[in-house]
Amino acid sequence: MPEITCGGRTWHVANGSNLLDALNDAGLNVPFSCRAGSCHACLVRCLRGEPLDARAQALDLTRRLEGWRLACQCSVAENLDVSVFDPAREGLPVRVDWLDWLDHQVLRLRLVPSARPLRYQAGQHVLLWNSLGVARPYSLASVPWEDRWLEFHLDCRHSGAFCDAARTLTIGDTLRLGQPHTGALRYEPEWQMRPLLLLAAGTGLAPLWGLMREALHREHQGPIRLLHFCRGASYLQGPLEALAEANSNLSIEYVDWRHGSSCLQSLRATSRQEVALICGGSGFVEDCARRMFLAGLPRGQVLSDAFLTRQFGT
Repeated sequence: MPEITCGGRTWHVANGSNLLDALNDAGLNVPFSCRAGSCHACLVRCLRGEPLDARAQALDLTRRLEGWRLACQCSVAENLDVSVFDPAREGLPVRVDWLDWLDHQVLRLRLVPSARPLRYQAGQHVLLWNSLGVARPYSLASVPWEDRWLEFHLDCRHSGAFCDAARTLTIGDTLRLGQPHTGALRYEPEWQMRPLLLLAAGTGLAPLWGLMREALHREHQGPIRLLHFCRGASYLQGPLEALAEANSNLSIEYVDWRHGSSCLQSLRATSRQEVALICGGSGFVEDCARRMFLAGLPRGQVLSDAFLTRQFGT
């Protein structure tokens, strides 16, 4: 049986054991959420030995050469010496610069790096750690060429370890960030003449808010249509309408959650060249993607990121 060494402890596990499960069963409390290699919450560093990695491509080459692996995608086939990602040592410290409540349910959090700037692209997400060691992946709503801060939209309708702590944050408090990670959502310059269809549910609007501004900054010429599925008014209605007023090719529609199903059933692609960007809960993303496939869009033109609902900590 192979053995794992981590945090000054060594123990044996069954050959082929999932590395994340082996670490957490031993009480290491490695954070995780998606278990699919998407959220990058379960980063560990292999100091000795090499696990079997089911999704080696999920990490960029630089990170892999440094020994980083996604524990949820690795199985134990030989002796391993690993260290868990330590936000205090390896995370980027950021200071709360501003916070306000949008419609009393969404906390708009603006953070400023305390040491060095964060290099990122619109639509990326990062792991956000609080002072209690609780972590949660959030999409960036800011754009690097315009905003001096990093903006996040936190849905705090329901109680959770991270959101409950976020309610007590004050200006000047310190959090830490992991490395930015690119999911499926992005804007490509070669899409400049194509119609864009953006479908967002709740705070799934956050990365699309950044990508809309990125597209317009790059002088996107095709029509951009955003549908925001929300309960009541859109939490970002004012800024959305101001952006649409300043850009004639941008249209905004609000869809009451109760009528979401019928809206999706009537949704049609305006062109075979249209690109659909979708973000929200997993059920919403699956329904939207299925509808766009049925409407005739090729899979390569339907890009989506699903929000992860599980909250976790160390």
